[in-house]
Amino acid sequence: MKCFISENIPFILKTTSNNFYSLVTDSELDRELSSEYNITVTCSDEGVPSLSSSVTLTLQISDVNDNAPVFERSSYEAYIVENNTPGLSIFTVKATDADWNQNARVSYILEDSSVNGVPVSSYVSVSADSGVIHAVRSLDYEHIKDFHFRVKAQDGGSPPLSSNVTVKILIQDQNDNPPQVLYPVQTGGSVVAEMVPRSADVGYLVTKVVAVDVDSGQNAWLSYKLQKATDRALFEVGLQNGEIRTIRQVSDKDAVKQRLTVIVEDNGQPSRSATVIVNVAVADSFPEVLSEFTDFTHDKEYKDNLTFYLVLALAVVSFLFITCLVVIISVKIYRWRQSRILYQSKLPVIPYYPPRYSDTLGTGTLPHVYNYEVCRTTDSRKSDCKFVLIIVMYQGFLSYYTNNIQQKLLKL
Repeated sequence: MKCFISENIPFILKTTSNNFYSLVTDSELDRELSSEYNITVTCSDEGVPSLSSSVTLTLQISDVNDNAPVFERSSYEAYIVENNTPGLSIFTVKATDADWNQNARVSYILEDSSVNGVPVSSYVSVSADSGVIHAVRSLDYEHIKDFHFRVKAQDGGSPPLSSNVTVKILIQDQNDNPPQVLYPVQTGGSVVAEMVPRSADVGYLVTKVVAVDVDSGQNAWLSYKLQKATDRALFEVGLQNGEIRTIRQVSDKDAVKQRLTVIVEDNGQPSRSATVIVNVAVADSFPEVLSEFTDFTHDKEYKDNLTFYLVLALAVVSFLFITCLVVIISVKIYRWRQSRILYQSKLPVIPYYPPRYSDTLGTGTLPHVYNYEVCRTTDSRKSDCKFVLIIVMYQGFLSYYTNNIQQKLLKL
């Protein structure tokens, strides 16, 4: 007999002993290329005619974790508009594993890194099962315009295999900042004026409004318009450059003080704007300008100070009135309560008027007249009388020694 198998398969048939054969591999097997083989073994004799029979063997190839996850792209790039809501889904990374079952289960991990010294995990997060990348915080284009990080895809084999991919996030600008005027500087209370001589001709450059916008693209394209002016027929503003120029000849009839309000707008949607006030002095000499604008400033300051002092005086007067009212009411209530306490006492008050003692001769121990009156009630304490007697004795002794000293001085 002769036995053989079909060709183009990684197996061979070897004779082990008489009428026994072994099926062995001829090369390495790869389950990812072919996970199953149907091998047909045919045996024939050498008779004439030859007779044969065959049998088919089904061979399943088991999996080993020999393939790492592979991302769909070599790198990712995604866009997000600034001022997003935290938790917003940005995009999804995807990786596949050619292995089978647990060896092909992929999980996604955000690798540790930093963005401007801050952990990248405070900016984005990655879902371990789906690979969806979420924004953790609201992003600001003016603070950070782009950043990148790495995501690792790891399978569930033992030992696990993994691969990495770089993700770049580009933040798109939003028109969330109004223009900022750099010149002329708004100084608050003081008045800064640009001088224009009365001999100025048409097209004379008075000043230039300088503004910037921290946004980008069309959100930072600025245009300048004259919103209000003391004399609109005298000045104009360049739409793109912000230059303020005269549009006619300056005459002596023009007022010295000219006030222009310029509005600066960006090209965003919706548009944002800022206004700036430009004071222009039409004069040939500095003293003329100084007198005009000094009066204007002083008048304004005087009105502001007068209003302040009037409000302050009204507050002080109101406070004093309320304080006096409270004090008067408190005194009235106190006196009323004291009178009520005296009237409601259950002990009768019996006045007592003792006789008056006087020394008319002036030759005794008390040379002067002393009157003592004691008024007592039925609930008076014993110490009250003692106090009066002690005072009387003290005054007697004092008078006695005083008289003796006077007599001795007269003898001397």
